Order: sequence, then C-alpha cells, then structure tokens
Amino acid sequence: MDCELTAAIERPASTTTEQADGLLRLITCGSVDDGKSTLIGRLLWESSQLADDQRQALAFESKRYGTQGENLDFALLVDGLMAEREQGITIDVAYRYFSIGKRKVILADTPGHEQYTRNMITGASTADAAILLIDVRQGLLPQTRRHAYLAHLLGIRHLILAINKMDLVDFSADRYHPIQQEFRQFAASLRFSSVAAIPLSALKGDNITQLSPHTPWYSGPPLLSCLERLPLKTDNDADFVFPVQLVTHPHAGFRGYSGTITRGSLAVGDEIRVTKSGQLARVADILRMNARPCRAKAGEAVTLVLDKDLDISRGDVLTLSHAPLETTEQFAATIVWLHQEEGLIGRSYDLKLATQWTGASITAIKQVIDINTLTQTPGKSLQMNDMAFCHLAVSKPLVFNTYDQCKTLGSFILVDRFSHATVAAGMIAYSLYRDKTIHRQALTISRAHRERLNGHEAKVIWLTGLSGAGKSTLANALEIALYQQGKRTYLLDGDNVRHGLNRDLGFSKACRVENIRRVAEVARLMMDAGLIVIAAFVSPFRHERQMVRDLIGKARFFEIHVNTPLAVCEQRDPKGLYHQARQGKLPNMTGVQSPYEPPINPDYTADCHGRSTDELVAELLMRLAEHD
Repeated sequence: MDCELTAAIERPASTTTEQADGLLRLITCGSVDDGKSTLIGRLLWESSQLADDQRQALAFESKRYGTQGENLDFALLVDGLMAEREQGITIDVAYRYFSIGKRKVILADTPGHEQYTRNMITGASTADAAILLIDVRQGLLPQTRRHAYLAHLLGIRHLILAINKMDLVDFSADRYHPIQQEFRQFAASLRFSSVAAIPLSALKGDNITQLSPHTPWYSGPPLLSCLERLPLKTDNDADFVFPVQLVTHPHAGFRGYSGTITRGSLAVGDEIRVTKSGQLARVADILRMNARPCRAKAGEAVTLVLDKDLDISRGDVLTLSHAPLETTEQFAATIVWLHQEEGLIGRSYDLKLATQWTGASITAIKQVIDINTLTQTPGKSLQMNDMAFCHLAVSKPLVFNTYDQCKTLGSFILVDRFSHATVAAGMIAYSLYRDKTIHRQALTISRAHRERLNGHEAKVIWLTGLSGAGKSTLANALEIALYQQGKRTYLLDGDNVRHGLNRDLGFSKACRVENIRRVAEVARLMMDAGLIVIAAFVSPFRHERQMVRDLIGKARFFEIHVNTPLAVCEQRDPKGLYHQARQGKLPNMTGVQSPYEPPINPDYTADCHGRSTDELVAELLMRLAEHD
C-alpha cells in the first residue's frame, strides 16, 4: 500500500470516543458491474446484521435471481427494485444500516451507470467517506474517474479505493499495483484528506473483516478496520444556521418557525438574526416532538418560538446575531448537468437552495472539465453529465455560503420551468461581487411620467412564429395602425436587429437564446421610455418567451402566435431559406432541423393563411384595447 496515500487511514485509531463512536455516512460508487452491491451485501453478512428470515430469503432469491450459481448472491440484499434484480444492475440509491463496534454506519449503494449519475449525487451529498470500487480486470474507467471527481466536488474527504474481484486474477500483486498507482496520479489534484487502497474480493470475503492469506504482499488494514478508524467531523461546533421551512400559526396566540438545524447549536435565550432583513429576536422556546429542550443541535428538526413576532417566511435563514451570513445575486459554482436537454447560457431556470426558491440563469460557462484528464476548456453549452465551472445570476438576493463551509447553503439544484425536471446540481465556490462603484441611479422622470405625456400605456407586443409566417408583415401593419391612432411605437424586427446589436450571433441553439435575451432587455428599456414596442422574432423556444414575459411583466406583455403552417411557410419561402435548409446548405433552420415550440396559451393567435392583414389588424386592435 502507498504510504503517502494511506498514512491518514493507517495511523492508530484515536482513543477518544469522538473517533470511535458516532455516525458514519458512507457511499459505494464506481463503474457498473464493479461489485458495489455485492460488497455491501458481504458487509451486512459479515457484520451479523441480518435476521434469520433475511438469510433464508437471500438463499431463496439467490436461486431465483442470483448470478452466482449455487452460491449466495450478496447483491440481492441491496438491489431492491425488480428491474435491478432482473438486469443485475443498481438503478436506485439503496440505504443500509449496520454497526462496526460502537460506530453506526449508514451506507448508500449508488448506481454505476452513467445515466443514473443524478442518483449517485443524491447518495454522495451527505456522505463522510466513499468506497470507490474498481474491477481489477478493467482498471480505471471513465465512470470510475467521474465518480471520484464527483466525490471530490461533493466534499467527501476520505476515499477507500477498493480494487475488487482479485480472486479472478489469482490475487496478483502485479495487477493491483499499477491500478493503485494510476489512481494516485489521477487523484493527486483532488482534495481528499486520505486515500486508502485495498485489494479485496467482495464475493469471497477477502480483506473485508480480516486480512486474507491470499494477499501476503498487502500490509494494510482490512476494509472494516479502515471504516472504524475514519475521523468524523460534526457540525455542532460551527455557527448556527437554520433555514425556515414552515411558519406555524395555528391560532392568534402562537407563532413558531419550523425547520432542521443545518449547522451549530442553539439554546433558549440566544439572540438570532434574520439574514435578509436583519431583524433580531431572542429564542423563547424550542419545541420538538413531545419535548421542550433547552438546547438543540445540528440535524435536529425543531420549532423555534421567539420573544416577539418578526416578518419571517419560508426561505428565510436564521443565524446567531453575532454571526450573520451574506447574500448574493451572482456567484461562481461547479455544475453537474443532469438532463438530456442541453444547458444554455442565458436560459432561465428555477433555483432551489435549502428552502429558498428564485429565478436563475447561467451567465457564463467558464470551463468544462474533461473527466479523463481533468483539463478544462471553455464551453458554450452543457450536455448530459457534463461538469463545468460556471457563473450564475439570480433574480433576487440569495442567502448562501460556500460549499466548503456549509453544504446546505452551498449546494443548489436548477429546475426546468416547464417540465419541472431537475436539470443540474451545483456547488457554490464564491460570490461574484459587483463593482462597488456601480449603483442604480434614481431618475426623476419615470415611465409613468412618459406614459402620461404620450397619452397611453407602454407595453411589449411580441409576435412569434415560423420564418415566412408573416410576422414582419403583420407587425408593420399593426405599427401603422397604432401610429395613426397617435400612439408612440417602435418595431424591433429579427433581421434588422441581426444587422447591428446581434450581428455577432449565429443560429445555434445557444445563439438563439442569447439573441432573445438581448432583444428582451432592449424591449424593456424602450417600454420604460413609454413606447409600445412591437417585436417580431421567430423566438422558437418557450423558455425564452417566458423569460421575456417575466422580464416585462405579465400585465404589459402581449403574445401573438402567427400560426401559419410549415407547408405554407415553405411554399412562400420569401428568402429561399427553406430551400437551402432542405438541401443541407443551411443548418439549424427552425421547422426543419431545429424545433419550433408553439405557445401554449398566447394572448392572440393570428391565422394568416386565408385571412387578410387588414382583418387581423382590426381584430388585434380590439384585443389590445381589451387587454388594457
């Protein structure tokens, strides 16, 4: 065993109860079929954690589902889903509980398949240590490196490299040492406090509970000894952090604030601070199920009663008055992209951090990490299972901490606004502070003043539809009609904007998103000037149209779907774009190679095919008057 890598693990176990006792949260990870579930089953078997009926059930199910012939298939103790048993793989995260001496262990078996990376992140997010399995016959695989890097990102500081299935190579030291050395080189730049390598056979039990006679060349401890000696870190001595999950107000005489203490401890009489508002109060009572303790610590779910009512709601974060937290509107973070739909700069998502929700967008993808070499290259979008260092902006101040300091306030997820799927998980590295010299200037003349001068409300009328649908024609006719009514207008047309403001953008998905983001900001400024802004853009994606609606405000945004069938648009083809796209000369053409996502509930649908422009404009003017 490499002394440099394993010194922290191999030193004698501490004689203090803090090191020997306590709860160890552990995960197994690695590539598919490396033996993770079998190892956990073996640990449960060897630690005598199974009742007689479980042993009998294992024997029966090994015959029915097992992959080990007449022998027991220990993986079946963990792989609970029917699909897992039939396929012989792990899909879900399976949790098992056992003890090593006085130490209690919660062990999560995480899936090895790349498509279930999100499940691995779930299991690793609370872990203290990881057992990374490697099939000695396969060596380091991309998913092995991915899981090692994820463990590093998620703050796991102790890693045990379990080089498994040694029985299949006759316990050869020549097969073991090169793998250990290769992993040592890979992990040199990762922030593990300790790495121990152990040759073992999960199926046969070698080097699990005691040293195996088959590996006389190995002088380190067996697996259970490593686990028993791992130092544990508690959050009880850190500063108190309490994200409010629920405000309890059953009657006029009681108001409590419920949640789980993330870090530190709190006692009756302590003075607390509400981070965002700065309000102060003292703790009058601490309530727990059937108990009223004088003190509560990290990990406990409690309800706090204060000595006075404060303006507190779900999403607020409480701290001790002398240890306030910061808020941020922009920050840098490492992101793991978890969805098949690519992640794009400028696209709006919902962000959840602890109990806080806010809108967010990726403002820059600084570096995408190559999992094999750990080299970093700039990126324009994120694909499934990509890991990247990004800058993000949120729509309102967010109470945060760095992930290194506090996992709860340093970790977040991104959620798609339409499908509500979790698309990414992230770990905050640091806040991006705006230049202190930049402040929002208060102006005397407001939009309301300009609207009174103009004699009408400002708004944004947004036309969306396929190329050739008639957006520009209808927008131009609508502006003429509004102008004749004495309204002050401006028409933003897709082609015109690309001659100037957006001349640097192409037609990739990422460029289309950025195109609409810039136009939305311009439209908002023009609306603030008191104008009726008419914007005619293909704007093919619902996400970006929703982003414009949110930016402008629902009351001042009017969406028109110019609903002309694709066949008619192709027949018109005024610019010859469809002809070029069908010949393969024009990539990313909306409606041909790139999708168009029609509005789900537009304010007005313009069926240009078969109706005159004058008819549509007249109808539109009536609808706009009703909208006012």
